[in-house]
Parts: sequence; C-alpha cells; structure tokens
Amino acid sequence: MKKFIAKALLLSVVTCGLAFSVHAWDEVGHKLTAYIAWQRMTPDVRARVIKILLTAPEDAQLATFYSGYGSRSEDTRNREFFMTIATWPDIIRDKKFNTRFTKYANSNWHYADTFWTWKDGKAEPVSDAEPSGLAMQKLTDFNQVIRGTASDADKAIAIAWLEHLIGDMHQPLHASSRTTSSNPKGDQGGNLFLLTPKGTPREKQENLHWFWDSIVVRYMPNVKDQCDADYLDPIAQDIMKLYPYESLKGRLSPGKFDAWKTESYDISSTEVYKGIDWFEMPSDAYKKKAFGIAQERMALAGYRMADLFNEVFATQGPMPVATPSK
Repeated sequence: MKKFIAKALLLSVVTCGLAFSVHAWDEVGHKLTAYIAWQRMTPDVRARVIKILLTAPEDAQLATFYSGYGSRSEDTRNREFFMTIATWPDIIRDKKFNTRFTKYANSNWHYADTFWTWKDGKAEPVSDAEPSGLAMQKLTDFNQVIRGTASDADKAIAIAWLEHLIGDMHQPLHASSRTTSSNPKGDQGGNLFLLTPKGTPREKQENLHWFWDSIVVRYMPNVKDQCDADYLDPIAQDIMKLYPYESLKGRLSPGKFDAWKTESYDISSTEVYKGIDWFEMPSDAYKKKAFGIAQERMALAGYRMADLFNEVFATQGPMPVATPSK
C-alpha cells in the first residue's frame, strides 16, 4: 500500500506539472513544442517512441515519469509522458540526484552561440570568437543514434535529448551571444543582460535570457493554477491554428540543423535587443512581440521534431497524420 501511495503521489506531480529549476525554453515552452510534435506524429510512431522511452536505463529515471494509472486514456497518458520527457535534460541538472546528474547532465549541450556585435548600425558576426556550446554537434550525434543500430536504451536517451535540443535551438538566445565593451566575451545568450535595477540582490535578478525562456508564462500566466491538460493544451492548439503545418511546410528544412540555428541567430541579432534597455523590464509591446516570435518558433520546432520522428520510426509506409487528441 505504501508503495502504491508513493507511486500515486509521483504521478499526480507529473500530471499537474513539475516544479524544478529550468534553463532554455522553460518547462511550459518545451512541453508546448512536444505537444505540437505529438499531434503530427503518426499513431505507429507515437507507440514506438513511447515503447523505446520506457526502455531507458534505470538510472536515467525516464520511466518514472510515465503516468500509468488513473482514468485518463492511454493516448493522453502517453502524450503527457512525451511532453514531460522534453524537459528531462533540465530535470537532470538537479545536483541533489548525483548519479543521474553525473552521468547524464551536460550544461554546454543546450546552446550553440554565434558571437556578434553591432557595427555601423547592423549586426556582424565576430569571426575570431571561440566556439561556445555543443548543441549542434549533439543534435547531429543523437540523430545518428536513433537512425543506427544502437540499443533501444541508448535510443531512449537520444530521443529525450532530441526533444529538448530541438526546442532549445528555436529559442533565439540559445544561438546567440552579443559582444559589447562591457561584455567583450559575449553576454552568454542574454544571461548577462540584466533587466532588474542596479543593486538588485542576485537571487532576485532577472535577465533577458530568462525573460525569453519564460515568455509564454509571462504573456499568458496560469492564473487559475491549472494542470497541464487545462492550461498547456489550449495554448498549443491555438499556436497550431495560428501556424498550421501546411503554412510552414516550405520552411521546415528537414534535418538541416544549421538552418534552424541560423533562423534563431537572425532573430536574436535583429529583434531581441530592439526596444529594451539595461536594468529595465521590457514594455508590454516588447512582451507581445516576443510572445509572437515564440509562438512561431515553437510551431516550427514541433513540426520539425514530428517530421524527424515520423521519418525515422515509421514501421510501415506513409500513414495519415493523427488528428489532435483532446
């Protein structure tokens, strides 16, 4: 009985959202991207991906996030599991779980910065900057893992990282580091661009990177403290209505990870730093602009993720795309 209660408590936490420190698109952003991908994945691909994820090494603790009990449909449980796994590379950054952290957490896998500076009124790449971040290399590596002869356990880890990294590389500040006289080595994707007043205690400081990570919650806060199905699913569905797959199909550039990164870099170097100042929170107009950009980036990330998994994990010929699940 005690084991059952403990299991039920864990599942209730997963169902209603996890509370943990996140980096990159926050938990909400990653789950929205995964939801959009799930809706484009065919039924056989969904089933195969879930089956592989459940074979992950025990010390990775992926399977602990599978909600196997309750009255919800199997597709709903599978979808929420898939959405949660998109946040796993951030969950494992918690150093309190030493084995999991030591074996699987890699902070420099979450970004791949292009360094740039303003020159003559426009953004210009800094050619002599040292490379920073391994996200592009890891996207390539994990793409090869899921296509090759690796064990399902290894593919499970690769799927989890691909879910996360595809989302990461669509957040503009995960592809950019702006150099200035005050930050000659780059602003670490906006992490050093402070938005709170000078003298704000470190634990209360907010920066540009986190502003963009959390833009959905900032623009559409979960004021009713709803569970994921009530809060996230309608937002994702609205994004898909605003940016249908067919409207973006010509821009998806399947498998061209460099092109995906270039899009983010271009947005960062042309839009992100416009209309903001150091030590001042952005205006409502800026927040609205950022939310609009994020919606399109999440749609692109979700569709690209789905196309990748549909291509790799299809067990038969082409199948009709699944209709959105409720």
